[in-house]
Amino acid sequence: MITGVIGITIWTDGLERMFDFYNDVLRLPLHSRHEDFIAFELGEVRFNIGRHSEVAGQSKDPFRFMPHLGVDDIHAEAQRLAAAGVEFIRQPEQESWGGWVATIKDPDGNVLQLLQLA
Repeated sequence: MITGVIGITIWTDGLERMFDFYNDVLRLPLHSRHEDFIAFELGEVRFNIGRHSEVAGQSKDPFRFMPHLGVDDIHAEAQRLAAAGVEFIRQPEQESWGGWVATIKDPDGNVLQLLQLA
């Protein structure tokens, strides 16, 4: 029986560039760092990035997989990330269900959403 999501991994050929983005820009809390694999701890979920021999260059289908990263104040976080040069696809916008969503890209072109629950 599947009991929940305990982690996700984004594979890359540019691990240092991705580490700088997820650690320095997004400020995800670092759990562990190894030569080819880095784990961040988001509550009970591990958000990982790793080097993979089958991955090269920019994401060829960046909308296929879209992690949602929870934030307390989407407007303040969007302003901070924009000042750091993060590319926004969608500025913070309130959804019909009451929450707020903003969409950004990481250095490999993967699409991420910032999500502030209502």
